[in-house]
Amino acid sequence: MKFPKSHSLQEIANLLNCEFIGDKNFEVLGMNEIHVVEPGDIVFVDHPKYYDKALQSAATIVLINKKVDCPEGKALLISDDPFRDFNTLTKHFRPFQSSNAAISKSAQIGEGTIIQPNTFVGNNVKIGKNCLIHANVSIYDHTVIGDNVIIHSGTILGADAFYYKKRPEGFDQLISGGRVVIEDNVGIGALCTIDKGVTGDTTIKEGAKLDNQVHIGHDTVVGRKCLIASQTGIAGCVVIEDEVTIWGQVGSTSGITIGTKAVVLAQSGVTKSIEGGKTYFGTPAIESREQLKQLANIKKIPEILNKLK
Repeated sequence: MKFPKSHSLQEIANLLNCEFIGDKNFEVLGMNEIHVVEPGDIVFVDHPKYYDKALQSAATIVLINKKVDCPEGKALLISDDPFRDFNTLTKHFRPFQSSNAAISKSAQIGEGTIIQPNTFVGNNVKIGKNCLIHANVSIYDHTVIGDNVIIHSGTILGADAFYYKKRPEGFDQLISGGRVVIEDNVGIGALCTIDKGVTGDTTIKEGAKLDNQVHIGHDTVVGRKCLIASQTGIAGCVVIEDEVTIWGQVGSTSGITIGTKAVVLAQSGVTKSIEGGKTYFGTPAIESREQLKQLANIKKIPEILNKLK
């Protein structure tokens, strides 16, 4: 998430009421999670296990809960609770805006687009040309939809990321300030849920088609011309490359990549990154030929045991 204008390190430190290490005029352009950071971004880290990863990332400002050596060309914000302060920044730069209209006055809707009754279109939403948005769709603030997109009833674009920090008193939510971006010629079935990014974008690329009851987690990217069948659940921060086919009731863990033109058969569980151009089956998902061989061998166990008697 980029800020509306550049800020100095001093200004951000004053906002958070925290110490800083670096030039007080150091330029701060935005904030992001570690997998999408760019120079000028703030990234937060609150566990020693990830200090090095954050300090060596593309981010040039690190919000951290310990005084450490500052890498050259970077700056540090020293906080007793970086998770809390990251939320403070999100609330400051992208505060929640209530709405009193079914279609916000700030929404931009392209020529030829049809929006059926009882659909909600939030603040600063952009919808392209010749789209068909069926009844009872909810499109949260800042969502971007391209041209020739079809969205069926009951779908929700832009709900919060499922991202929590465990505290002694319960779970503390990381506030989502990102967006959902739907490119041209995408089809989205009924009752789908696509969560917005924490600070970046959850993206469905050109020509992808989602069946009914598909869930896409925060910051995930679905590639061009992908097909995803019903009751599939994709976790956050997943990269699904182009022309992937995912059959029904597939589940995935977070932070993995599914390669170009991979096929994942129904009811599989994708627990790690998989190569493109192959067919996968089972939990954990492995190449279907190997999985079917293993199942065939399992059926032979009684026969083998009888021979050993």
